Amino acid sequence: MTESKSAQDLFQAAYENRYTWEPTFPGYTAAVKFQKGDDIFTGNILVKPNLSAEVTGIDNEEARKSIIGQLREVAIHRVRRTFAETHSMNTFAYGETDATGAVEILMPEKPMGDRYKVRNNEVCHVHRHLHGVMVTIDTFSSHDTGAGYLSHRYDSIYADPATGEIKSEKIVFEDNYQQVGGFQLLSQRIIEGVDDGQPTTTEFSFTNFELLPAKVEAVAVTV
Repeated sequence: MTESKSAQDLFQAAYENRYTWEPTFPGYTAAVKFQKGDDIFTGNILVKPNLSAEVTGIDNEEARKSIIGQLREVAIHRVRRTFAETHSMNTFAYGETDATGAVEILMPEKPMGDRYKVRNNEVCHVHRHLHGVMVTIDTFSSHDTGAGYLSHRYDSIYADPATGEIKSEKIVFEDNYQQVGGFQLLSQRIIEGVDDGQPTTTEFSFTNFELLPAKVEAVAVTV
């Protein structure tokens, strides 16, 4: 970091360094294994080009919703939006630099104290007011795909934005990816949390990936 680089420049560079799918993303199918405690479910998933998801072969509604929820959450973060599309109404300012070298990026106009941290050209900390809760995410390691980074191990916690009261136990995530036809697809997500005071581990595994056929645009022919 140099004094000549603005907080927006630093944050924008890290934002644009995230891995996202090309607009030509065709969608894909895969086999899924969902395990929570002693419960194991297997089936198949379909992620469409519009990023909606379907699960087949699993009758348990809670398991189906869990799988679809994770697929949607991943897809949302793979959507490619320009920095201007996402942050054109926001302003940024430098905060503190912590012991790890992470530089705090403040958003002065946000009354809830929204902020980020950037380290090694990656966003490693997010503290944002979303849907009535304050979400804090810290990333500890990442994958370098050669076309942007993907978070590997990170945690999240939810708090009341008015009082700061913690609304959930800390949840730890570990994500792994597989490259299929030029696209990085989630192959495993392990979630470590607490349920009724007891530690829990939930795992989503995806295999047998197949990209859907790319759409062919119709071409008008004049005779």
